[in-house]
Amino acid sequence: MGGPRLLVFGDSLSFHGPDGPCAADEPRLWPNVTAAALGGSADLVAGIGWNARDLWWTLTGDPRVWADLHRADVVVLAIGSMDTLPSPLPTYLRIGLRYLRPDPLRRTVRAAYLAAQPRLAVALRGRPAVLPPKLTVRYLDTSVGALRVLRPDLPIVGILPSVHRAPSYGGVHAVRPVTAAAMAGWARRAGVPLLDLAAVVGDHVLGGHGNADGMHWGWAGHAAVGAAMADLVRDRVTACRSP
Repeated sequence: MGGPRLLVFGDSLSFHGPDGPCAADEPRLWPNVTAAALGGSADLVAGIGWNARDLWWTLTGDPRVWADLHRADVVVLAIGSMDTLPSPLPTYLRIGLRYLRPDPLRRTVRAAYLAAQPRLAVALRGRPAVLPPKLTVRYLDTSVGALRVLRPDLPIVGILPSVHRAPSYGGVHAVRPVTAAAMAGWARRAGVPLLDLAAVVGDHVLGGHGNADGMHWGWAGHAAVGAAMADLVRDRVTACRSP
């Protein structure tokens, strides 16, 4: 029998390296580091800015995910970090910028928003966030419930949100502690072990050793998270696969 197959749901922290986004099969990305440490493989389902709501949407709407679930030995919900970011405009308006036409108007409005975002994040003290904590927990809980209906014995692990020092958000991250506490409480009730990203990669990010954007990680950060996640899931995957 081959090594375990990980199905990882993530945000851009799962596929951005020190110089920008990478293909999902880049071996230095943390999901692949985790899989290699376990002698297995990883399937990554992720998108830029994904939050707990996007997790639910892809679980219910992506037929590739339904197929991957048949073959997975563990599910990793690496979701929640982006939920905590300041969102001066409601998410639907921010995402809607891409639909503006003509193109010069879209570029002008986007540039204005990007210029205003750090100032608004500071002025509004990091609120509102992309998702309020109660919604993050609700979507995580609904997603885990659905997974357990489909695969009752499938091990599921998650994360606590990462940290950032991103100039694009004015260095503000006021909602993270509240969201992390809400996620931790939910995880205890739901029986979902969590990896605290801040504890693993916080010094790396806040010390300026990651991506110049102040949010994403360098390869040392990916290596640390990959090793820590492998430690978290190793016994659970072994127990699940034992005859």
